[in-house]
Amino acid sequence: MGREIDRKLCLTAAFLGAVTRKDLAAAFRAVNPATAFDLERAHKWLQGRARPREPAVYDDWARLLDLGRPGAWVAGCDAEAFADALCARGGLDRDALLRRALAFGGCALKGAARSDGPPAVVGTYACYSHAWSPYFQGRLARAALTIAAADGARRSLDAWYAENLPTGTVRYDGAVTISERAMHLDLRQPSGGVHLLCCLFPPASPASVLGGLMCGVTCLGPAPQPSVTRIVMVKLPSASSGLLAADTYLPPEASIAADLAALGLPLDGPHSVDRALAAFLTGGDRGDVDRAPAGAFWALVDLFDRHWLTHARRPGLAFA
Repeated sequence: MGREIDRKLCLTAAFLGAVTRKDLAAAFRAVNPATAFDLERAHKWLQGRARPREPAVYDDWARLLDLGRPGAWVAGCDAEAFADALCARGGLDRDALLRRALAFGGCALKGAARSDGPPAVVGTYACYSHAWSPYFQGRLARAALTIAAADGARRSLDAWYAENLPTGTVRYDGAVTISERAMHLDLRQPSGGVHLLCCLFPPASPASVLGGLMCGVTCLGPAPQPSVTRIVMVKLPSASSGLLAADTYLPPEASIAADLAALGLPLDGPHSVDRALAAFLTGGDRGDVDRAPAGAFWALVDLFDRHWLTHARRPGLAFA
């Protein structure tokens, strides 16, 4: 049961005018407050990694769209027939519906659409993590990350990561690998030796924020120490000279929202932004295994995607 769920959810969001997964979940709750549609499972459904198993989800879906079709039809139809039904129901232009669906789901529509612009993850990011150096314990560290197409090839991506330490700027570069389950940055210093590995949640358009774990060794301390930290990477509207103009280590009790504003990304509700970032960077059980918290990350995605889709310029989209 359940066919092309990822594409049909993107089309549903486009039909309803939903900007984020949170908007889509709220629409399902509006027709059934006890719906089994929730944010965390919806992310897996949008990636094509799973599909709803409860028939009631499809019944809620049918009531939400009011297509005059039962839940079983919503579950079993293909994406083409589903798009036709939505266009007929709302009197919509099919190309416009598909453009909105791609803006919502990005890679979830990879089989039905293509982007004439660069991959969503291409851009400049301000990165925030916990300082590894024992001299700055308890502080947050800021770094710069750039992701670009490798030698003009759209399907191959390179990354450059830099920190402005008190002893000088350290730089790393390497390859970006994206799969359905994760995004990896395999970074090394040009001179060899020091190696950074980032394992991140898989991105989805517009890739306004990336997050996960970064591991490597300390660069500033009495001896190298294997270390790991949670890391958040926030996409900036454009490259910012301020990223490497100041020290990597933020002042104690610094506001990341204020730092982002100084870098050209002012955000509504900065205190809420700081709480959401802290929930990801420091929240949860840090027992014997530190797993990047999925719920806190998707809350960040919802927050930053909403801002990005409302305020940032995006490249045009076209469909095959």
